[in-house]
Formats: sequence, C-alpha cells, structure tokens
Amino acid sequence: MTSWLDEDLTAFRELARSFCEKELTPNQERWSEAKQVDRELWTKAGEVGLLCLSIPEEYGGGGGTFAHETVLLQEQARALDDAWGVSVHNGIVAHYILNYGTEEQKRRWLPRMASGELVAAIAMTEPGTGSDLQSIKTKAIRTGDSYVVNGAKTFITNGAQAGLVIVAAKTNPGEKASGVSLVVVETEGAQGFRRGRVLDKIGMKGQDTAELFFDDVTIPAENLLGTQEGQGFIQLMQQLPQERLIIAVSAVAAMELAVQQTLQYTKEREAFGRPLFGFQNTKFTLAEAATEVEVSKAFLDQCITRHLRGELDVTGAAMAKMWTTERLGKVVDACLQLFGGYGYMNEYPIAKAWTSARVQRIFGGTTEIMKEIIARTL
Repeated sequence: MTSWLDEDLTAFRELARSFCEKELTPNQERWSEAKQVDRELWTKAGEVGLLCLSIPEEYGGGGGTFAHETVLLQEQARALDDAWGVSVHNGIVAHYILNYGTEEQKRRWLPRMASGELVAAIAMTEPGTGSDLQSIKTKAIRTGDSYVVNGAKTFITNGAQAGLVIVAAKTNPGEKASGVSLVVVETEGAQGFRRGRVLDKIGMKGQDTAELFFDDVTIPAENLLGTQEGQGFIQLMQQLPQERLIIAVSAVAAMELAVQQTLQYTKEREAFGRPLFGFQNTKFTLAEAATEVEVSKAFLDQCITRHLRGELDVTGAAMAKMWTTERLGKVVDACLQLFGGYGYMNEYPIAKAWTSARVQRIFGGTTEIMKEIIARTL
C-alpha cells in the first residue's frame, strides 16, 4: 500500500473510479472527433465533488490535498481518458488563485470553478516562445483602472471551453523576468478576445488544446494576480513543481496500465501454437517494463509524500517529471511492439497510449529543460 494512501482516499477512489468509468470511458471516440469533451462534463463533475479537490471548503472546494488530485488522475488514466483537462483546472489554475489571489478573487472565482460553472485555463506558451517564458510578447498595459491585453497564446489546454484564463503577460515590456505578471481574463463578453482553432494533434485528440488571441482586451486592474506587478515569473516558478508532479502521476498511471494491457494480450494471443507470453523475448520485455513501473512508482510515491509535507523542491519535481515521462515513452513503445500490427490500430488502447505518451516529454517543460534545472544543482 502506498505510504500516503489512507481509508478516506480509498473511499474517494471508488467515487472517482465510478465517475470516470461512467462519464469518460464511453465517450472517447466521440470526444476525439469533436476535439473536446462535453461542456456538461464539468458541471457533472462539480455536482459529485470532483472539482477543486484540494481547495479549502470555504471557497467551495473539496478540502482535500494533492493526494485526492492524484487519485482522480490515476482513475482518469485507468478509464483510458486523455481528453478531460481536469488536471489543469484542479491542480494548476485553482492553486494560482488560492496562493496569489486576493480574498475577493478567491471568493469570486473558486466556487464557480468548483461547481463547473467556470472552466479554467492558463495561457503561458506563445507561437514564438515555448519554454522561454521570460521572452513572451503578450502585453498587459495598465491604463487607469484597467489593463489592456494584447497578444497570442497557443497549446492552451481547455482553451475552447475556458471561461477564465490566467494569462502570462508583460506589464513592463522593457524587462525580462521582472516584467512578467499574471492577469485573469474572464472570457464571457470580453471584447477583443477570440479563440482560434482547436489544434490537430497526433495524440490526446479529445482535449481542446487551442489558440487564444487578445486584441485590446480590457480587464479590471483588480484582475492582476498578486499584490503588485512583476511577480508573475516567480509565481510561475513556484507553481511549476506541482504541475510537473501532476504530469509524473499521469505518466506512471499510463505506464502501469500499458503493462497490464500487454500482459493480458500476450497471454491470450497465440503464435506458432503457443501464447505470445510463452516466448522468452516477450517475458524479458515485460519483466523489464514491469520493473520500470515499480521503480517509477516508488520514486513518484516518495515525491508525492514530500510534496504533501511541503518539501518537494524544483529539482525534485524536475527529476520526477523527466524520469517518469522518459520511462513512459520507453515502456509504451516496447509494449506496442508486442502487439505487432494490431498495436498500430486505433481500436487498440495501446495505440492511443503510445500517441498520448509522446507529448509528456514536451509539455510542462521539455526533458532538456528538466536536465538543465537538475544540472544547476550538481
């Protein structure tokens, strides 16, 4: 039993599993074609208490911890879903508001996020800047009691449905990191705000990863996140460890599921008069894959425990993200190979797992950026 699990989390897992099996698994093909989940999914999740799990109850949240978020992400992976952007909504955006928002901001936005009335997104990446957040071009210029936002963002999870978007922008364009601030754009009725296309990805096709455009979008000055301008880069750096740990959780869950599916397939599928699992190559491949899973799970559990204690640092999160996503790519590829030609067919879950796995080494900071972060501490 994982060290951070308890009876409360075990009971919560049953709720999460039931919801994911009922609401996520049956809709994968339809969401993939639509390039987004049903908008009603968010309100259904809010009704059963699956949104803002680790946000205090006084703001409408579940009053839980990161462990509750972890359980939901694990069950989402086991339900074969990679479409619902709940990790961004729950584990990322809600915590920016909780940690940096004013009391008024928390009470205005968090309860509506917890109910599913508001879908949330965070807009960092731009067409010309990926990991280099200091060089973003989007501007939010103070004019009286307002900010005027101009710029373009891309690869934005929940972009097509978001009613609230935290935007990384330059409030002082002449500065690099110290010029970055986070501002909140409420999209409904926002003049000059428009959504571009939902991007055509090689995997995670049911997730509404979109382009967003801001053309003289005017927002109230009180929509600045934080007590003053220029804090955005620090805020991003403080929250990125949790984002990277979220990615690691999903990576390990996907890795474990891939091995389970491949074990079942190789024990049922026959070649040359015996099950595929009877061949030494199959056994050795899966023995190695199962070991990769167990080692990754052990390190991930250690990182989750440290995070629950408030002890997980930037380097530890970078290690977790780098290790688990690299292992995921290796394990899923080896598992797909054992399916032969069927592994390349979309009706087999291993094919979807393979295409979904590839981006995990890119978003949340590439493997190369993780190595750079780790190397700085050596």
